[in-house]
Amino acid sequence: MCGLAGVFAYGHGAQRPNEREGLAIRDHMRARGPDGAGLWRSPDGETMLLHRRLSILDLSARGAQPMMSADGRFVVVYNGEIYNYPALRRMLEQDGARFVTDCDTELLLHLFAREGPDMLARLRGMYAFAIWDSAERRLHLARDPLGIKPLYYADDGKTFRFASQVKALLAGGGVDAAPDPAGVAGFCLFGSVPEPFTFHAAIRALPAGHALTIDADGAGALRAFETVGRLLTAVSAPPGADTAAAAIEALRGSVAAHLLADVPVGLFLSGGVDSGALLGLMRAAGARDVRAITLRFDEFAGSPFDEAPCAARLAALYGAQHIVRQVTPAEFADDEDAVLTAMDQPSIDGVNVWFVAKAAKEAGLRAALSGIGGDEAFAGYSTFQRLPWMHRLRRLPARLPGFGAGFRRASTRLAPGLAARHPKAVSLFECGDGFEAGYFLLRALFLPHELPALLGPRLAREGLERLDLPRLLRAADAPGLDDCRRICALESGLYLRNQLLRDADWAGMAHSVEIRTPFVDRDVLRAAAPMLPGLAPGAGKALLASAPRPPLPADIAARPKSGFSVPMRFWRGEGPAARLGSRGWARRVLAAAGVETGGSA
Repeated sequence: MCGLAGVFAYGHGAQRPNEREGLAIRDHMRARGPDGAGLWRSPDGETMLLHRRLSILDLSARGAQPMMSADGRFVVVYNGEIYNYPALRRMLEQDGARFVTDCDTELLLHLFAREGPDMLARLRGMYAFAIWDSAERRLHLARDPLGIKPLYYADDGKTFRFASQVKALLAGGGVDAAPDPAGVAGFCLFGSVPEPFTFHAAIRALPAGHALTIDADGAGALRAFETVGRLLTAVSAPPGADTAAAAIEALRGSVAAHLLADVPVGLFLSGGVDSGALLGLMRAAGARDVRAITLRFDEFAGSPFDEAPCAARLAALYGAQHIVRQVTPAEFADDEDAVLTAMDQPSIDGVNVWFVAKAAKEAGLRAALSGIGGDEAFAGYSTFQRLPWMHRLRRLPARLPGFGAGFRRASTRLAPGLAARHPKAVSLFECGDGFEAGYFLLRALFLPHELPALLGPRLAREGLERLDLPRLLRAADAPGLDDCRRICALESGLYLRNQLLRDADWAGMAHSVEIRTPFVDRDVLRAAAPMLPGLAPGAGKALLASAPRPPLPADIAARPKSGFSVPMRFWRGEGPAARLGSRGWARRVLAAAGVETGGSA
């Protein structure tokens, strides 16, 4: 995994890119790429591309970036892995292409020279890249359809800047650091900043599955080349098809593809179905002596949140080298400031990934598989059961003008204790009557009416207006599909993309560990989609448990989902153990980002 960056002075009278700024942006991302650093300037000095390298494929100097095509026309900087690289390389070689490296970076140059931006339809993987076309003086950016890898940009009307991290762009000194009220409000509502917003008004995220071209006239319109909604509707199963078998076959192929590397690939192993199934499928794909990392906390000993005992059984069953890493309150206290500094954008999650990635680095790993995305693709979250009945319950009352706010105010007055302990319960009929509004209510951290007390009236009002929550939710929904696929689209486009995947990126990269996510895969989602309509509760996870040979033990397959938890409430003196994501931690994160909070919301 790597860090890419660039500066393009496209506007009339724009100053040429300053090398000092470029190096500051690039080297802020040193942990993303400790193995090498590169800089390329166009002959006219108006374009600069920069790169930090973490060597995973072709460890030789031939894989260094920025990388130029043989004819000198194209230059690429790239972060990610193209998992169908071998097949695409064979296709290109049969067409006459000559490769001089064994890395997928060169593949992008050959494909772009042959097909231009149309090549994006061929790519299976996680990626963010920029390609400079010196003949047409155009910069082309693209990001993978599921949003696994990040890419951010800032455009002041004369100069276009981009990088893999928000804080890297700020480190260069050429981008305004003023906060974006929409980003602040979005974090308070979701626990993460929803794209395309960031915490800074001058910086935007390139949306997942989008491409962008910049030329002498500036940035063109964003172009969507793939979306979760399209993937969920792209394939329909013929009558009598075994959709479950097709989904498992796609997952087996994804796991095998995600093992493509010139370094060992490990695994983050919990005691649950998703990572257990991955470990079994890794063995089936030929992986041996897999280093499987499990976190252990004394605070969870003997409770359902203790992953270590079940993980040990899974490691023994599939022949993995099991590494159990103890994390103590003292270590959390020592690392807390470093976690908040590495956090590229505010998030209420990611502490768990920080420590498991730290353990992976200690074990000598540069790449590891994670079970992120299994609950979205195989309907593992409780939202798949709760949201449909909740939507039916809310639909009529939520349509009555003023009913939702009136119900909340009356409930708060009559039962203040209930309102304080369960703010979502008294807000059940607010936030609109749509399917996606019900989803927001289930996933929300704070609710819109709580933001004035938390952030102050002006910042809350500006943030909510600019964020436009209904529009944001509608954009992630897949109306016209069945309930199960709509929930998959919402979970994938919001929680998975903006929180889980982003946290995996910053927390993994802080330790120079590439986190790979076989469940978050174009082919897996396409194959799982026909199975989702009418899927019985728990059937998706049962299917995953049966995928390896031997299958997961029955008691582990039936184990209630505990999440990838850390004992934050114990560590921060907030009472009984609970999942990460408390409002108290959110306030700590906001304070670290320079946002003052007030009230008791």
